[in-house]
Amino acid sequence: AGGEERQPLLRGIFRLGEQSCDVVLSAQRLSWTPIQPERPSGGSSIDLQYKEEHVEMKDVFAVKLKRRRLAGQQKGFSSRPKSLKVFVNPNSHKREAAHIYYDRVAPLFKLADISTDLTVTEYEGQALALLKECDLKSFNGVVCVGGDGTASEVAHGILLRAQIDAGRDSDDILEPAKAQIPLGIIPAGSTNTLAHTLNGVQHITTAALNIILGRLQPVDICSFSSPTKLLRFGFSAMFGFGSRTLAFAEKHRWMPSDPRKKFAVIKTLASLKPEDCELSFLPLMSSQQTSQENDQKERERLNSDNPDQWDRIQGHFLNVSITAIPCLCSMAPRGLAPHTRLNDGSIALIVVRNTSRPQFVKHLKRYASVQNQFKFPFVETYTVEAVKVQPRTRKDCVSEEDMESAEETYPWNIDGDLMEWTSEIIVRVHPALICLYGGNADMLDNPKG
Repeated sequence: AGGEERQPLLRGIFRLGEQSCDVVLSAQRLSWTPIQPERPSGGSSIDLQYKEEHVEMKDVFAVKLKRRRLAGQQKGFSSRPKSLKVFVNPNSHKREAAHIYYDRVAPLFKLADISTDLTVTEYEGQALALLKECDLKSFNGVVCVGGDGTASEVAHGILLRAQIDAGRDSDDILEPAKAQIPLGIIPAGSTNTLAHTLNGVQHITTAALNIILGRLQPVDICSFSSPTKLLRFGFSAMFGFGSRTLAFAEKHRWMPSDPRKKFAVIKTLASLKPEDCELSFLPLMSSQQTSQENDQKERERLNSDNPDQWDRIQGHFLNVSITAIPCLCSMAPRGLAPHTRLNDGSIALIVVRNTSRPQFVKHLKRYASVQNQFKFPFVETYTVEAVKVQPRTRKDCVSEEDMESAEETYPWNIDGDLMEWTSEIIVRVHPALICLYGGNADMLDNPKG
């Protein structure tokens, strides 16, 4: 019970006097720590000089709330949903998603006078199939209760539905149509990276309240495609260690979730080996006026194979991370890509070249600390618009019978979902292609600006 009382209920960045502070509300206390914008170099010792202050909730007599309204802003919450389509994945993490929804979320929706149409999924891919066929015009939003894999599947389905409604070819991923309906995520998985990144904290009630209040965030998302067709949409991906760990864990689904993840990490580290591949990427261009001529040039640039525009690196890589969002989670409180923002139109490409096992483990441990996880000679970071990953160690053509085998295909970890593919994959970022319900956890100045 003591641990639950110390868990944060709400977290955000507020101005106290002349300083911005990281403010955390728990059941027992309200605490705040002065912060400063993170330097790109990261890991500065000055970050540790600020002292946390707090007040015990038992000493609070009253609270005064004042909501500021910007010039021209309408009164109330104009984006509050009245009707929601809800998907619950009963198999998420410890099979708690249904209880979380019925006991903690549905009562709040009822109090807010929000009508819901509920689907408890029975198999993987059901939400995607329903969204491709479902007419969403009668709903103000879609909500999923589950982990990152569930959220990614539903986001993918919403975007495919948008392509159908816009009469677009789903394989034309240079200019996909924007999602016409927002997505809300109730965290009920093991890591809940998307919900944590959106709300700044992994908390069910906070996520539900942001949906009820209609707090919308435009969010960048990536398309993952072969040279000829779209494979899926997703927010982040890993190739190498991160994907092989997931592939190993998926083969041991009979184990409980937490022991399975730890076992998979240990076994993958024990057989650690690099991937031999070539990476091509388009560096992020500086912001320009958005004229039709520049838009056309940018489309041609993204679709170009001109070697003068694409940078290339090749070699043996232990892990390649490609993410359009910061990816905050309990194991990486600063984020897997702390210098990326939710909607800055860029991809963070993080490349870990081959090194010794102890050095790689040291790099992994840095994610859970305040130290800079990128300050190693074997780690390279790039800010890009598109990435091509071309494995070089196996045959490009594998029969369909071999697609099931991780030994014959390359595993990809896309938002916690395992995808296997045999050859080149092209990843492109699509700025603000979808809106998600969430608080503004992205308050600090962008270090890239």
